[in-house]
Amino acid sequence: MYALALVLVAVVFAALAPRLMARLTLFRRSPRAALVAWQAVSLAAVIAALCAAPAAIPYLTRTEWFACSGDCAATITWIQTRRWLVFGVAAAVTLFVLGRLMLSGHRIGTRLRAARARHRELVDVLAEPISFSSQSGRRADGIRVLDHATPTAYCLPGRRSRVVLTQGALAALPADELDAVLVHERAHLRGRHDLLIEYFTVLHHSVPDPVRSPEALREVQLLVEALADRAAVRQSGPVTTARALMTLAQGRAPEAGLAAGGHGTTAARMRLLADEPLPAVTVAVMYAYAAVVLVLPLALLWLAWR
Repeated sequence: MYALALVLVAVVFAALAPRLMARLTLFRRSPRAALVAWQAVSLAAVIAALCAAPAAIPYLTRTEWFACSGDCAATITWIQTRRWLVFGVAAAVTLFVLGRLMLSGHRIGTRLRAARARHRELVDVLAEPISFSSQSGRRADGIRVLDHATPTAYCLPGRRSRVVLTQGALAALPADELDAVLVHERAHLRGRHDLLIEYFTVLHHSVPDPVRSPEALREVQLLVEALADRAAVRQSGPVTTARALMTLAQGRAPEAGLAAGGHGTTAARMRLLADEPLPAVTVAVMYAYAAVVLVLPLALLWLAWR
């Protein structure tokens, strides 16, 4: 029955675990470890669903010896029917999730890359390229400025990445806060956070709607922004970074970009800037949890074939 156990694990990791984890806001204080844990849970749910059919094969072909009285043929028929029923359920779950995984990967990847290409072309046409030295002495290149009054800052990831600012952001942000914003956006580009969100979004949409957890995707988006905020804090300090976030809170980035402000996460990120990092022991427990979650479906598959 390891196949059914894998189906149950997939449902728990896709529906129940994300809702419980979203309540543990304490773990946001270590965004990198929290991201690893979230990615492990989402990936383990998909792995468990994909392993369900392979785990049912040994159960289908296993020979059982038993003693029976009366109509043995009926008993054997019932056992075979039960085996095929288990295999059918496991195979249906595996094929369904595999199909959704491939479909969502194609749709999301194609849509995001097309949106980024279109927006990059628009930015190159409409925005003015600028270059200046930040307070840290490093030269900031690849920046485009749009003629818009709302303070907004975001980056367009990819091979031809861009950092986009508005005239409103340049007018509203002092030099130290502007430096923090640029470090934040550079952290997104350097860490390829766009791939992280895309990967999680594909896994998220590969899960059937009735068991999908919307809290998971929102939490990952918040943690990605918190991770970039940490880079800005190391460069400019928490107070300067918090002021920059408040200035950019009303800004909105396109779907293709990653923004320093907006997304309705400013209040939560402001609280994280004021919090102390988690103890090393707690962080170690989070990484251990991620490892156990990933190993569990693979262990069940191994036990099925043992």
